[in-house]
Amino acid sequence: MRNIAIIAALVMFSLTACNKKPAEEPFVPDPVIPSSGSLPAGHPAINSQANALADMPGTFQSQKGTVVSIINIPQFSYLEVKQNSQTRWIASSTVKAKKGDAIEFDSGSTVANFNSKTLNRTFPSITFVNHVTVLDGK
Repeated sequence: MRNIAIIAALVMFSLTACNKKPAEEPFVPDPVIPSSGSLPAGHPAINSQANALADMPGTFQSQKGTVVSIINIPQFSYLEVKQNSQTRWIASSTVKAKKGDAIEFDSGSTVANFNSKTLNRTFPSITFVNHVTVLDGK
């Protein structure tokens, strides 16, 4: 009987020990820092492809519209854009557009009740976009 009690105790101890795993530390790779501080010969500049694509009309743009009005302030443009039968406001870095221009822009991020302190105006809804392209001859 004593042997059965010892075996049962050992089985219970081993089962409880199996359930308790040590906490694992998350894997964080060491940063890769080139010893020379520059990229290897022939390596393209970082983000050079993304920057080149951003400058190409239509690459990342998903929306089109016609400029109804534009408000330029230093470093920003607020554009009222007509799409189908509706108008909406978008904001981007400064763009050389004028009333009537056809433009293309990305989906961006929309903010409701945005208050522009510079313009002393609240927009019921405005979409902040990354890139606007004025379309030629369209």
